[in-house]
Amino acid sequence: MKRIVLFVLTNLAVVVVLGIVASLLGVNRYLTANGLNLGSLLVFAAIMGFGGAIISLLISKPVAKWSAGVQVIAQPRNADEAWIVETVRRFANQAGIGMPEVGIFEGEPNAFATGAFKNNALVAVSTGLLQGMTREEVEAVIGHEVSHVANGDMVTMTLIQGVMNTFVVFLSRVIGYFVDGLLQKGQNRSGPGIGYYLTTIVLDILLGFLAAIIVAWFSRQREFRADAGSAHLLGRKQPMINALARLGGMVPGELPKSIQAFGITSGVGKLFSTHPPIEERIAALQAATA
Repeated sequence: MKRIVLFVLTNLAVVVVLGIVASLLGVNRYLTANGLNLGSLLVFAAIMGFGGAIISLLISKPVAKWSAGVQVIAQPRNADEAWIVETVRRFANQAGIGMPEVGIFEGEPNAFATGAFKNNALVAVSTGLLQGMTREEVEAVIGHEVSHVANGDMVTMTLIQGVMNTFVVFLSRVIGYFVDGLLQKGQNRSGPGIGYYLTTIVLDILLGFLAAIIVAWFSRQREFRADAGSAHLLGRKQPMINALARLGGMVPGELPKSIQAFGITSGVGKLFSTHPPIEERIAALQAATA
């Protein structure tokens, strides 16, 4: 809950900072003189930027269950399921978080954690992961996912995405209004023209790519932290190193787009990849203090 409060406060802080900067630069006077209300734009940017992000966070668990076909283990049906549940329970207790829901889904090697609250999360592993790894390696992967939950990574990533979205929406429309003003200079301006709409569309795309690069960078840093967290929960780093090495020889299963950032992925281009290369993750663990 504290992270949700932080999410809301950050949302307000971003809007306030944008408003102050616009006032200091005189942007608000220009926009107001040309018929654009800065306050309304800030509210619009905040709603568009954070609204979708917070909604996706709040519905992340049910969407993940449905889209990945996760079967929640309400009552273990066999020794393997009982072991998975107990492993998650042990790590959750060590990490000081509430017991997450535990699930299994059909598919190639993968695992993920999601949920809006660290005390009410979901940890799921694929059948391919269970069949392709040793128990110690699976244990390390589960520790990695529980570390994501304990670190509050789902909320953190949503927060960063929301901030980036807000800046994209605000900047593209402010710049679009300036461009439109230059194109309509000397004419009677009754509202935004074609220059505003074209500039906004182009900048939404270009700034969106830049925002995606920034979000992906933050995502890669949380993977290093979760690897280290798994090593801490197990009391040694070799199981996580072995699990990563094993993953390096596998093709990760494709996850639904809504939870790709929270699972195992090889990424498409380093700048846009949500996960660092396996070699870098292994090197980081090997260099870490035992």
